[in-house]
Amino acid sequence: MNSIEKARSISIWIFIVPFVAVNACLILVTQFHGVFESEADRLYNTIPYIDGGASISRTARPYPSWLIFKPAMFLTSFLLIKYWLFNRDIIKYFENDHKNLKKIVFFGVASAVALTIHSIFLGIKFDNDLYKLFRRVVMLSFIVFEIVAQAYLVATFFSFKNKLKIYINPIILNIKITLVSLLILVAIISIPIISLPGDDFFGVNLKFLKHALEWDYFLGVITFYLLTFLMWKKRSILNPTAT
Repeated sequence: MNSIEKARSISIWIFIVPFVAVNACLILVTQFHGVFESEADRLYNTIPYIDGGASISRTARPYPSWLIFKPAMFLTSFLLIKYWLFNRDIIKYFENDHKNLKKIVFFGVASAVALTIHSIFLGIKFDNDLYKLFRRVVMLSFIVFEIVAQAYLVATFFSFKNKLKIYINPIILNIKITLVSLLILVAIISIPIISLPGDDFFGVNLKFLKHALEWDYFLGVITFYLLTFLMWKKRSILNPTAT
């Protein structure tokens, strides 16, 4: 089935593009200080996945980091839209009127739109509380829409997994279900906290925890797409005569 091969092929790039872009920005601001005019844009001795020394936005916002980040996120958004539409075709092939079909497309495409809006406004500063709230809502919308779309998708595939058994590695599908369940649990626990303005929570400074959580959660979200690539079997395995 052509849509399966397309979804499989595009999924690996949805993992690679943002992973390389975000970490390239991190390396740039921590190792190549000479390309940044302002000392405030430079970072020293931090591995934010562990110590939360900076947010993703902090590494991607200054020039020239945004020259890497913004095009990569626009490309990722485009690939996400294609990915969710390919999955719509896959579901329709197996169960044309599945109850989750419209929800998957809506939340999947909406997540891509939210990512695009976030990327457009990254680095644009206005000293306005409403604007700050808008940016926070857009970022949270991306997270929520993305996780909801992922949850509906794995639940849908699981609902007719017997029809998929010759197309997928069922172990990877179960790993995806576990990953999405963990992402949902972490989101439920953390979103109320990270959504708070400032870094103080009942006298506890959450700045570094927020940042580390952001980096690790980002990695979890895009790992979903790496697992998609591993879940679908290659066309050559399904059809040995295919070239």
